[in-house]
Amino acid sequence: MSVVRMSSEPQSPREPVSGGAMDKVVERRGISNRLKAGIAAGALAIAGIGFYAYAPSGNSQTVAADRVTVSTVQRGTFDDFLPLRARVTPLLTIYLDSVEGGRVEEKLVEDGATVEKGQLLAVLSNPELQLSVLARQTDVSRELNSMRSQELALAQTRMSDERNLLEAKLALEKAERQYRREAPLAKRGFIPAKQFADTEDELQYQRERHEVLRRTQATDERLQSSQLAQLRKSSASMSTSLDVARLNLESLKLRAPVSGQLSGFDIQVGQSMNRGERIGQIDSPGANKLIAGVDEFYLGRVAVGQKATIDQGGKTYQLKVTKIYPQVRNGQFEVDLQFQGPQPDGLQRGQTLQAKLTLGDPTPALLIPNGSFYNDTGGAWVFVVTDDGKEAVKRNVRLGRRNADFIEVLDGLQPGEKVLTSPYTGFADKDRLDLQQK
Repeated sequence: MSVVRMSSEPQSPREPVSGGAMDKVVERRGISNRLKAGIAAGALAIAGIGFYAYAPSGNSQTVAADRVTVSTVQRGTFDDFLPLRARVTPLLTIYLDSVEGGRVEEKLVEDGATVEKGQLLAVLSNPELQLSVLARQTDVSRELNSMRSQELALAQTRMSDERNLLEAKLALEKAERQYRREAPLAKRGFIPAKQFADTEDELQYQRERHEVLRRTQATDERLQSSQLAQLRKSSASMSTSLDVARLNLESLKLRAPVSGQLSGFDIQVGQSMNRGERIGQIDSPGANKLIAGVDEFYLGRVAVGQKATIDQGGKTYQLKVTKIYPQVRNGQFEVDLQFQGPQPDGLQRGQTLQAKLTLGDPTPALLIPNGSFYNDTGGAWVFVVTDDGKEAVKRNVRLGRRNADFIEVLDGLQPGEKVLTSPYTGFADKDRLDLQQK
C-alpha cells in the first residue's frame, strides 16, 4: 500500500531557463496629447507672425515718399482770416420797368450811356390808354363842375339866410322902438288901447321871427359846413384821380429816375412792351460794393460788421460786412462787403478781386500747414510719421480754426511731430502707410 503526501505550498509554473535571471522588462511610452497640442499651437503662432511680418497687410499700403507732403507741427500765431474771391457790383441799382405797356416809338439813348436824373430815355404809345385817360379826364371834369355848382348853391343859400336874418333883426328893432314910443302915451290915454295892443303883438311876432330865423341859420350853417367839407374832400379826391390819370399817360415817356450808368437797355423801335416788363437798370456811378461767396462751414462765424481788406494797386483798402445772405447754394452763401472810405480807381462791374475777411484776433496756437488732407478727413484724423521716417500711422486728432495757410491743433499732436498734409486719395481707408524711400 502506497502512501501519497500533499504539500501545502503552491507549485510555481515552469518558466523557461534564461541566463539573466536579474533583468527587468521596461514598458515603451509615446508623446502625450497635451504636449502635442502645445507644440502645434506654437508652430501656428510662429507661422502667423511670419506671415504678417513678410506678407502684405490689407490695412496698410506702401507709398512713395516723394508722393506725399510731410509737414511739421509747430507753435506760432494763428491769424483768424478767410480768403475770399469777390466780384464788383454797383452799390445802388435802380431797375427800370414799364409802368404801362405800349409800343416803342422812340429810343433816345443807347445801352451803357451815362444818364442824368429826369432824362428822357424812350417814348411809348398806347392808344387805348390815351383814350381811357381822356375819357376819365372828361368824367372827372364833369364831376368837378357839378360839385362846384353845389358849392355855389350852398353859398347862395347861406347868403340868403344871412340876408333874411338881417331883415328880421331890422324889423325887430323897429317894433321895439315903436313899442317904446307908444308905451308912455298909452298910460296917459293918448293912444287907443287897440292900437297899443297891436304894437305889442307886432313886437312879440318880430322877436319870435328873429329867433326862428337865427336857429334856422345856425342849423343851415352846420349842415352846409359839413356838406361843403364833404364836397371839397370829394373834389380833392377827384382832382387827385385826374392827376393819376395824367401821370399814367405821362408814364409812356420813360425817364431816368436817378443819375448813373444805364445798362440792360436793349429795347428797339416798334417793339411792344407789356405792363411791368423789365427794360433796363441804372447803376450808381463811382459807388461799388463787393459780393463774395463763403463756404457754408463758416456760416456761424461770419457776422455783420466784420472787417475785410483788399490789396489793389499797391494799396490796402478797408471794407466791412454789411449784409449776409443765409441761403446756401452749391455749398456757399454770399455776403456784401462795402468800402469804408476811398475805393480803388477804375473798378468795373463784374471784376473779380481777392479779399481777406478777418474772423477774429490773432492768438498763439499749435499749428500745422493747411492742406488737401482736410477734405478727406474732415479734421478728425491725420497720418503721423514715425520717428524713423519709414511709416505714417493713422491717429485721431481734434483740429480747430483754419485759414489759407494754417490749421489750429486743439488735441492729438505735439510740437515737432510730422504729419502728412497732402491729399489722402487712394489710401484714406488705411491705418498705416509704408513710406518707400528712393
